[in-house]
Amino acid sequence: MREFRTVGVVGLGTMGAGIVEVFARNGLQVIAAEVDAEAVERGRAHLETSTARAVGRGKLTQAGADELLGRITTTTSLSDMADADLVVEAVPEHRDLKAGVFAELDRVCRPDVILASNTSSLSITELAVRTGRPGKVVGMHFFNPAPVQKLVELVRTVVTEPDVIDDVQAFAATLDKVPVVIGDRAGFIANALLFGYLNHAARMYEQRYATREDLDAAMRHGCGYPMGPLALLDLIGLDTAYEILETMYRESRNMMNAPAPVLKQMMTAGLLGRKSGRGFYTYAKPHSSEVVPDANTPSGTVPEDVSVRDVQRVGVVGTGTMASGIVEVLAKAGLDVVVRGRSDSKVDGAIAGIRRSLDKAVVRGKLDEAARDATIARITGTTRLEDMADADLVVEAVAEELDVKRAVFAALDEICKPGAILATTTSSLPVVECASATARPQDVVGLHFFNPAPVMKLVEVVSTITTAPDVAATALALCERLGKVPVSCGDRAGFIVNALLFPYLNDAVKMLEAHYATADDIDAAMKTGCALPMGPFELLDVVGLDVSLAIERSLYQEFRLSGFAPAPLLEHLVTAGRLGRKTGHGFRDYAAR
Repeated sequence: MREFRTVGVVGLGTMGAGIVEVFARNGLQVIAAEVDAEAVERGRAHLETSTARAVGRGKLTQAGADELLGRITTTTSLSDMADADLVVEAVPEHRDLKAGVFAELDRVCRPDVILASNTSSLSITELAVRTGRPGKVVGMHFFNPAPVQKLVELVRTVVTEPDVIDDVQAFAATLDKVPVVIGDRAGFIANALLFGYLNHAARMYEQRYATREDLDAAMRHGCGYPMGPLALLDLIGLDTAYEILETMYRESRNMMNAPAPVLKQMMTAGLLGRKSGRGFYTYAKPHSSEVVPDANTPSGTVPEDVSVRDVQRVGVVGTGTMASGIVEVLAKAGLDVVVRGRSDSKVDGAIAGIRRSLDKAVVRGKLDEAARDATIARITGTTRLEDMADADLVVEAVAEELDVKRAVFAALDEICKPGAILATTTSSLPVVECASATARPQDVVGLHFFNPAPVMKLVEVVSTITTAPDVAATALALCERLGKVPVSCGDRAGFIVNALLFPYLNDAVKMLEAHYATADDIDAAMKTGCALPMGPFELLDVVGLDVSLAIERSLYQEFRLSGFAPAPLLEHLVTAGRLGRKTGHGFRDYAAR
């Protein structure tokens, strides 16, 4: 196996300087090259700032930082790479520039030296063929910031020699990184899955389907993502995102990768994100992370010019997990709640379940006994829908079957007082279908809580084309009263969260289906490279493959985009009864409980 003692890095921008730091931290001698003395000084400043930050946080001693910086030699001549055992190119994402660097490195480096590119989107094969050693050229894609991020995508081409990729993989592991080995296609794993999702979010914003704040809040609170998609695009840079999407589209011809026109418009206007001080959001100054109010910043959750209806008594139709969670949330917030089930045993079971949940909260110190008892006292059980007659708002939380929901809405329309709001918790069915079963479509709204309702903060407030503004405003105000984070959107398949999440999950299945990478590597790439709480296959197995397939079918049926068509592998697994954790078998096998 090759030994790498001296490594070269070409390019000392943010990414290149980070890679240099990773190598030097691990005791390697590093030769770092830039175009001129000024660029070298900027690179040195990057390194000194980063190591000083590490010292300040107690991650590195001052002596350690001095030793680290002492292992780095800077140069403006690529001929100084002659002594390196491995050279990583980290210059800007321009094919001709990178190809020129590779041609020069090929001339000055020993024939056995491995040449690697840190490109995030360009073809490694195209760079490799510009050298006389295509078998010794690989992709070594670090993630930003390189000293912190664990993932490294190692990209092999059809001509990469097997021992080369094996040696680089072993080397990456010694750097305390998580290496995943993949083939040479646009976007590799992480960007190929991430940028389709970001592009879709940009399109939603462009279509004014939801505000930037609501799109970002939905994915942070609904999926546990560390950043919303538009804030992440601002961090990456809209010009960088556009280039990556353009490269992916050129290779794949997949419309999901065709850059949303708004990205090009914003680029042309110089709105590049944080680095220019303005992108989807406005920042305190260029390169700042501090978001400042601008003309598009909302004054509050509830529009100021709309009156809100009084809600004191709420009905909940249903006794399942979702319905019980919503009853608990409403009662804890001080509202009187009537819960209706099909039988006394169902009602008693739901209330007993709520009591157990509240008892747990008492044990954990989240609630005192008096608050628990007061909450239970506010809940009334019934088997009669007629007991909803004096409710100010009724939430339907029965099975996800349109005929069942429409029948409930038609009955509530007859029973409920004028001005009462009727809401559905559907996660995938059209809210307008429920509204059309009533003579009061203006009073019908979607209130999509996330499971488990007492824990999850997000509620999607869904307005149909007939929902009255004061009904939507009342729903938003109620959610705030419940301590939830409400987001507003229109009535189309998937609302915000599922419409952004499930095409990404579907893309991951297609990637697996094409034998491009293993489920383990794809999950590792998204958790490690993008800081997501779960990898796509972990998440699919938790959600249930049958549920996931139903949502993907509804998205495809609504939007008719070929990219939304469910992956055949997902269809086959569902047909075979491999539904995920609930059956013990999905993309992975689980031990019997």
